[in-house]
Amino acid sequence: MFFDTHAHYDDERFNEDRDKVLASLPAVGVGLVVNPGCTLASSRMAVSFARQYAHVYAAVGIHPENCENFVPEQVQTLRHLAAEAKVVAIGEVGLDYYWKENPLPAFQKDVLYRQMELAGELGLPVIFHDREAHADSLQAVKDFPGLRGVFHCYSGSVEDARTLLSRGWLVSFNGAATFRNARKAPGVIREIPLDKLMIETDAPYLTPEPCRGRRNDSTYVHLVAEKIAAIKGVSPAEVEKATWENGKRFFGICDE
Repeated sequence: MFFDTHAHYDDERFNEDRDKVLASLPAVGVGLVVNPGCTLASSRMAVSFARQYAHVYAAVGIHPENCENFVPEQVQTLRHLAAEAKVVAIGEVGLDYYWKENPLPAFQKDVLYRQMELAGELGLPVIFHDREAHADSLQAVKDFPGLRGVFHCYSGSVEDARTLLSRGWLVSFNGAATFRNARKAPGVIREIPLDKLMIETDAPYLTPEPCRGRRNDSTYVHLVAEKIAAIKGVSPAEVEKATWENGKRFFGICDE
């Protein structure tokens, strides 16, 4: 079975068939999914999916692209949502300096640090988004030495990945690692141990090769595992098993 550790089924592109897609996943080999929120509204939706489907878990958080209206009181709302039994992380949080229209870096960092403080208080890991903000993102990790987390859709260097691993963090890869123009990801995948990585789709975004152009969903996560297997020279089944166990251990999901 595969564990899709990051998929956004709250996205409007699933409005027509969300229930059908989510309900069908175990039958097609996807045994677990984590749906991270990016706003308070999508975090609430993620929690509702986790309540409805045994194989779906939630994370709650405010994404750097969606934090322009953040006020400190929203942390209390996240705290309340995180009290739900199947909320397994704070996320998706982080820093994104790519889009000029995003909130200023100082504001993004303030929102991030408040959510990382919450994760520490609750003993939850963090799902971290880092786009064109590598230095500040690594500094945030260093500023919270007791926190665990994962850099999803990892886009950094091998050296930065080793720094994260040394601090107990993991890295996760999605369809971007399968793209023909992928540069850093193959080198990182080749160098880091299999027990330190996870797989994801980031659905509905970043559909893996050879299916680019279609809406992404968890049924494509096997393509990410197959790419990792090819890069590392191991079998797809070995990647499937390792990433399943890594994800369950990271998010604290136990067999029932």
